Amino acid sequence: MFLNTVLKVYVPTQVFLTRQVKLFAQRTDGASGIEYALIAGMVAVAIITFVSPIKEAVNAIFSSIQTSLESVVKTKPA
Repeated sequence: MFLNTVLKVYVPTQVFLTRQVKLFAQRTDGASGIEYALIAGMVAVAIITFVSPIKEAVNAIFSSIQTSLESVVKTKPA
C-alpha cells in the first residue's frame, strides 16, 4: 500500500518535472529563469523538511517487518 502511494505521487511528479525542465530549456525569458530558481529553492526546502519524518516512518515499517520475521523464525520448529 505504501509503495502504491509513493508510486502514485512519484510518477506524476517526475513527468511534471521532466516537462517543466524541457519547457525551461526552450524559454529565453530572464524572468522565467528566476521564477524556476525560486521554485527549485522551495522544493529543496520542502525536501529537507520532509526527509527526516519519511526516513523515520520507513525505518519503523522495516523494523516492524524485521521483528515479525524474527518472531516467526524463532517460533518455527527446526
